[in-house]
Amino acid sequence: MVQGTVQVTHGGSSRWRRRSGEYPTLTAALAAAGDGDVLTVAPGTYRENLVLHHAVTLRGPEGGLGSVRIAPLDGVALTVRASAVVQDLYLEGQDRAAPALLVEDGCPELTDLRVSTHSAAGIEVRGPGARPVVRRCTVENPAGVGIAVLDGGGGVFEECEVVAAGQTGVSVRGGGRPRLERCRIHHATGAGIGVTGEGSGLEALGCEVYEVKGAGVQIAARATARLTDCAVHRTSADGVTLDTDAVLTLAGCDIHDIPENAVDLRSRSVLTLSRTTVRRFGRNGLSVWDPGTRVDAESCEIHDSTGDYPAVWISDGATVALDSCRVHDVPDALFVLDRGSRVDVVDSDLSQVRNTAVSVSDGATAQLDDCRIREAATGAWFRDHGSGGTLANCTIDAVQTGVIVTKGADPTLERCTVTSPAEAGYYVSAGGRGTFTACRVTGSSGFGFHVIDGCRTTLSRCHTERCARGGYEFAEDGPLAEECTSDESGPRLAAQSASGGGFAGAQAGIRTVTAAQSAVPQPARASATVPRPASERPQDGAAAAARGSGEVLGQLDALVGLDSVKREVRALTDMIEVGRRRQQAGLKAASVRRHLVFTGSPGTGKTTVARLYGEILASLGVLERGHLVEVSRVDLVGEHIGSTAIRTQEAFERARGGVLFIDEAYALAPEDSGRDFGREAIDTLVKLMEDHRDAVVVIVAGYTAEMDRFLTVNPGVASRFSRTITFGDYGPGELLRIVEQQAEEHEYRLGEGTSEALLTYFTELPKGPAFGNGRTARQTFESMVERHAGRVAQLSEPSTDELTLLFPADLPTLPALPAPC
Repeated sequence: MVQGTVQVTHGGSSRWRRRSGEYPTLTAALAAAGDGDVLTVAPGTYRENLVLHHAVTLRGPEGGLGSVRIAPLDGVALTVRASAVVQDLYLEGQDRAAPALLVEDGCPELTDLRVSTHSAAGIEVRGPGARPVVRRCTVENPAGVGIAVLDGGGGVFEECEVVAAGQTGVSVRGGGRPRLERCRIHHATGAGIGVTGEGSGLEALGCEVYEVKGAGVQIAARATARLTDCAVHRTSADGVTLDTDAVLTLAGCDIHDIPENAVDLRSRSVLTLSRTTVRRFGRNGLSVWDPGTRVDAESCEIHDSTGDYPAVWISDGATVALDSCRVHDVPDALFVLDRGSRVDVVDSDLSQVRNTAVSVSDGATAQLDDCRIREAATGAWFRDHGSGGTLANCTIDAVQTGVIVTKGADPTLERCTVTSPAEAGYYVSAGGRGTFTACRVTGSSGFGFHVIDGCRTTLSRCHTERCARGGYEFAEDGPLAEECTSDESGPRLAAQSASGGGFAGAQAGIRTVTAAQSAVPQPARASATVPRPASERPQDGAAAAARGSGEVLGQLDALVGLDSVKREVRALTDMIEVGRRRQQAGLKAASVRRHLVFTGSPGTGKTTVARLYGEILASLGVLERGHLVEVSRVDLVGEHIGSTAIRTQEAFERARGGVLFIDEAYALAPEDSGRDFGREAIDTLVKLMEDHRDAVVVIVAGYTAEMDRFLTVNPGVASRFSRTITFGDYGPGELLRIVEQQAEEHEYRLGEGTSEALLTYFTELPKGPAFGNGRTARQTFESMVERHAGRVAQLSEPSTDELTLLFPADLPTLPALPAPC
């Protein structure tokens, strides 16, 4: 029913009689109106589907905002196909397949409209000719999208508000490119702003997105966007997400109070940030995944994490660059992991970090220049083989341990200073390497440089002063130190290193000790690699259980060597499987203790087998997830009474539903421990294993003799671990096979005579305590690739064979034997 009348005021001098006057319906008035005419609508409800073909002005009565209601029973309430002016109207739509307001062409001005609807979209701008200017409009659409711009549409939205949307607040797709200025989007059920598809783009200035049940801003599928001086906060999902070649620029933005990741990027997306703040986030401040994905941040701040995750997470080959940034008040600052992943940090501050400021693992790389790290448990931790990078001109202050290098990691540190560490300035163990040039330690409560386990570390022109336990402590056959000095008094010391060099010009305070003489160090606490959630990490959770035990055992069988290990794991798996079937048949099943002891030299595949074992148990339904949490002494042992039990409980909780793998477990019970807190970790672990016997499988690993001693330190330890699996050293033929696998994986081939040369090389290679087994084979392959590159780079146009074939000449030279005493 129509209420009221429509008055049409003629905009020109012709046709006055026919076009001026009052009309009973809007449709009739629009049929009579032409360009420039003004249609003033009397208050009332109009059940009409209006279409504007001319550049008219359609408005409600002056001072009667919201008194004119356009509310058809179905279809589009108002369609605009011209550069019209529409103001002071209340639009309603009931059609789930159509928008309430549709702009298809022209540059109309839409001002002070209220769109309250249950339609497919509140306002829809469609087509390359549609370029509206929308000012001070409000959209409420609990059934669909708030504002949709698609199929090449554009326009400007100024001071508009989406107060509720059943789907995305502002949706841009199909090549749409709107501009939002000082708009507010809130209480959307989907994303606040969503931009998707190649050619689609959005620019937002001074906008606010909040109280949405999805992501705040979502850019995907080659879309682009730029947000300037915008705020995103109080979302239920991630704050900002980028996926599949998305490109986003954030300038002067504030992202805060996010329960999940503040910013998450994947699949070759690129994010540029400047003057942007990320704060109060529940997971990662920046979460960056996949090869080709990149973040460039300048003058940004990330702080006040509310969860237990790293502030910046970089994995799976992604890259992050931070310039003049601050990261503070977080559990961990930067976690970079996986081969190809990289972080470059320049002139930045990392402070008030509860665990590790910079963690590098799984072959990743970190480059820090002119950075400052302070008030952290660990300044930087290079965790394992292939992990490395460079720290140059960095200062590390007020930490437990300045830098930790373990398990074959090989970073370069130049002109770095560690001040007032509570334990060691630089700590290297478990086959860690590293090159330290002109580095300093001042005021350490422990050692300056503490290098154990015969690690082949290189120190040059380093200096220590005021270190409570000594400037330098080295294990026998350990590092090469040249021109290193200390302020300690005492005789000059010269000792041969394992690489044939010596302590050239070394001052007092450099002490070489045997492994038995060296007190087991207590480096700073640094958290184990944070496990990815089940939905994000293939070996975790449901993903692990998705593979059958037969498939995982096949992967175990594919490992080089380890025949006795494979037999042991298969026997254990068979016992568990048969026990499960007996229970299903109503029979008693034999009790099988699932906790294991792995003994053997480094590099023999203990961690790999532990990961596969967890996956097998998950596939059999024995474990809920089957993920692996790897820890060592530094993760479990605290610095003061009571903290060790807490740390051990935290590690056990992270492993719930999976496998807790404790590497070098014997370090928890050093022979000269005295009041060492490692015993507290063992006691706590034994109790947890009893109280939660079905929740976590515990595997302890280390050298054979040391592990035998470890099993005697607590009466309950040996009873919890009823099965020991010994990992033997690889023979020359098995090492050759590992190199062949590496070559195949990286698209290289072994040329004529290379296999024989490798076999001879591995036969003659010294097998001392530092021999790395599989790690040595991989390092040999990497050395061959480097030598091959140096040879082929000299060729102007190398053939495919020349680019792929490795020859005996590419083999590294055998290390020299230590000089006789």
